Amino acid sequence: MPFLGQDWRSPGQSWVKTEDGWKKTTTDDKNNNVSVDSFCKAEQEECFNKENLLLSFGYDMAAKKRKKDLMNNNTKVPYFHREKWIYVHKGSTKERHGYCTLGEAFNRLDFCTAIKDTRRFNYVVRLLELIAKSKLPSLSGVAQKNYMNILERVVRKVLDDQQNVRPIKELLQTLYVSLCGLVQDMGKSVLVGNINIWVHRMENILQWQQQLDNLQINRPTSTGMTLIDLPASLQLNIMQRLSDGRDLVSLGQVCPELGALTEDRLLWKRLCQYHFTDRQIRKRLMVSDKGQLEWKKMYFKLSRCYPHREQYSDTLHFCTHCHILFWKDTNHPCTANNPESCTTSLSPQDFINLFNF
Repeated sequence: MPFLGQDWRSPGQSWVKTEDGWKKTTTDDKNNNVSVDSFCKAEQEECFNKENLLLSFGYDMAAKKRKKDLMNNNTKVPYFHREKWIYVHKGSTKERHGYCTLGEAFNRLDFCTAIKDTRRFNYVVRLLELIAKSKLPSLSGVAQKNYMNILERVVRKVLDDQQNVRPIKELLQTLYVSLCGLVQDMGKSVLVGNINIWVHRMENILQWQQQLDNLQINRPTSTGMTLIDLPASLQLNIMQRLSDGRDLVSLGQVCPELGALTEDRLLWKRLCQYHFTDRQIRKRLMVSDKGQLEWKKMYFKLSRCYPHREQYSDTLHFCTHCHILFWKDTNHPCTANNPESCTTSLSPQDFINLFNF
């Protein structure tokens, strides 16, 4: 196999300082342009050559440093693939060698565009939270950098749209607590990169938390009908669409009329039955002095003991026939006769478990 790199034993090129300025010459040019004056000024040229050699080394190092700085400044620009589907292979075959890791899937799937879609936003945020809890050390260096870049875009979107503030605060707090423990074990190859880089990222997380705490929600400028202007039956119907009890509590703090509606026992009963099973509810029964079930108190007590039921508008899907991971509204090259029967929806936790080999 021929050597294609630059050989240090070859003549190469060098910069020569002349009266007209700097010129690039080669040793062949020097041999062809031999004159009497060159022999007369041998010592002077030798001094010039030494000076040129040192200066050329200095210019090469400066050029490499400028190129490296340029690459570091452009790290926020995703340079990985943006694909709508990927093939998940868990073993080596004659056709494929190796396996697909969580970091590779996180890089290749287009999560940067997914956070712009309202249907996929909560799905991506939940996935980022699960990775922050336990899977961040398993990511490669590129995937960890990609994780922080996507997180920054999520924070910017929340600050611009003034929506979904609470889940992002919880995500940042979870990530910061995890990094506090991981940075202490930097000598054990837990995180990829210099410790100063991660300390700087932790400072950015604290800055994002402060920006979210200081966020002032602007009152809408529209002068049309609001939620308060609707009849009580329609207000209750809208409240039944909320799947988080904390949203109901926040809604009840808007005005006394909405606060009275959010105390409806049937509303909290449906929330408990939606998120938890009958067996779980029976274990955490709470009865008031009047002999009635305290559904609101039971909901928050059950929330501390059991996980909530997760529901997303759009999720990642996995084809069991061709082992392809893809978004719901995108097609993939499936060879099955009935592709819909081979497709299963993946929750964020199922996505993480898919790469547990």
